[in-house]
Amino acid sequence: MKIFIKNMVCNRCIASVKSDIEKAGLELLKIELGEAEVKGTPSSEQVQNLNNSLKNSGFEIIDNRKSRLIEQIKNIITDIVQNDKISNTVNLSSLLSQSLNYEYNYLSNLFSEVEGITIERYLIAHKIEKIKELLMYDELTLSQIADKLGYSSVAYLSNQFKKETGLTPSFYKSLKEKSRRKLDEL
Repeated sequence: MKIFIKNMVCNRCIASVKSDIEKAGLELLKIELGEAEVKGTPSSEQVQNLNNSLKNSGFEIIDNRKSRLIEQIKNIITDIVQNDKISNTVNLSSLLSQSLNYEYNYLSNLFSEVEGITIERYLIAHKIEKIKELLMYDELTLSQIADKLGYSSVAYLSNQFKKETGLTPSFYKSLKEKSRRKLDEL
């Protein structure tokens, strides 16, 4: 049985959810961002125990189709940004449509209605947080960061970064105290 889980954004989240599932006495078959597959059909008591444990860890079982779709969209975006799967040739609308088997217009309207922002704005927010992370590491040039995140140029990255943060990437890099948002707050 598949269980859909809200707020999973990284590998540590996967480890935490895996632990919660095992504590609930369920046999885990497969786990990835936003979903876990367990053997058999859990009892209502097991599901309730799991949900309570997940809530204590900042997660939550999703039990309706629209919420699952929203979470799947978020997980796809998180995956492509955090795992360097962005390129100039990737068309997000096609990727989402193919991955989720829905027309992009439906996904876009649903996401905007529920989240209050567009899918594109959500993607940009994730990319900005990834840029901040890469600037903090100070291992890549701005040109390499632009290429890694699918920007057509450093100028485009810089303009978008400044529009979103009010700072240039260079100025942000020079700050002693850098502020980043948690991915589950996006």
